[in-house]
Amino acid sequence: MTLSALSRREAGASAQPARALAIRRLELENFRNYRQLRLELGASPVILHGENGAGKTNLLEAVSLLTPGRGLRRARLADLDREGGSGSWHIDSLVDGHAGPAEIATARDPEAERRTVEVDGQALRSQTGLGEFLSLVWLTPAMDRLFSEGASGRRRFLDRLVLAIDPEHATRVAAFERALRERSHLLRAGRRDPAWLAAIEQRMAESAVAVAAARRELVHDLDAALRDAPYPFPRPRLALEGEVESWLGTMPALEAEQRLVNALASSRAQDAETGGAAVGPHRSDLVASDAFRGEPAQRSSTGRQKAFLISIVLAEARLRQARHGDLPILLLDEVTAHLDPRRRAELLAALVDLGAQAWLTGTDAHLFAPLAKAAQMFHVVNGALTPHE
Repeated sequence: MTLSALSRREAGASAQPARALAIRRLELENFRNYRQLRLELGASPVILHGENGAGKTNLLEAVSLLTPGRGLRRARLADLDREGGSGSWHIDSLVDGHAGPAEIATARDPEAERRTVEVDGQALRSQTGLGEFLSLVWLTPAMDRLFSEGASGRRRFLDRLVLAIDPEHATRVAAFERALRERSHLLRAGRRDPAWLAAIEQRMAESAVAVAAARRELVHDLDAALRDAPYPFPRPRLALEGEVESWLGTMPALEAEQRLVNALASSRAQDAETGGAAVGPHRSDLVASDAFRGEPAQRSSTGRQKAFLISIVLAEARLRQARHGDLPILLLDEVTAHLDPRRRAELLAALVDLGAQAWLTGTDAHLFAPLAKAAQMFHVVNGALTPHE
């Protein structure tokens, strides 16, 4: 269903104040530079300020691990352990989630490079299940030139946006990547049993088309939301490029699956040489252009690219509100960097208007002065937090 259809269907609901997903309690043990921390919070924005290296981004990283994936830094799990600490890291939280309050805990398994996950004291079979309980979207300084760098970063960004709307997306992506690895292993090993490969390629095609369809729908709806955005930030036009996505524009999903099965079967020899697969959603790309100037986003300044990303995140939150009646948690690391005073003021005003629990970091408290009365502010020094009275 498109955003325009949702707007007609849910106009009354979306006009009401949305419920904000929120972290209510966060406890860290042996995580990065935090030996131990317990933080009690309300649903309003959270501002963390302090010198570089104080531990602001580490807190956002801990929050990001309450959803599927490797967190906002994509770090190895062992690298999250506190240097010189005893034992592996552990995160406990109480959240206002999709279905109400939930206690989410995750930790590094000291016996393997994996993390354990529990919700309300019950172990989940896989971390992909976390998407059922909480939605997060983040921006980090490493993403400031997302549109100028490789397509893999844009795919990860897009998949995070899809996941914040559709918790099943993590399972679909994991299924495709698992089948892709299995097929690549067989081809490299020279084990080309036709029946075995055909079964794997059928699984690949089913999950690939599901991934491409979910991405395609979200990009369509986000592009519509950006056109109608109620804030003055520069915004992009969005499109999705990829063979599977183009097929879905002209044929039913089942026909696209069979076409991908045929393409995979015919490219086995080539894929055995090059690795991976020549066609599939792992080759797709999120393309952006300036909605006002028409130029490709990669040609824009760093500040304008950052404004584009902020516009996308705000539109994503509005889309989540329209579909589900709640707002995702936003993690905005050093988000005011590269923004002039006018853009910074527009961003803070937009966050107040949105009503989401946004976590913002910066070196100076004065950068967030317009939010002082509406936010929870903490000074971060060497892994310790001091609240502002």
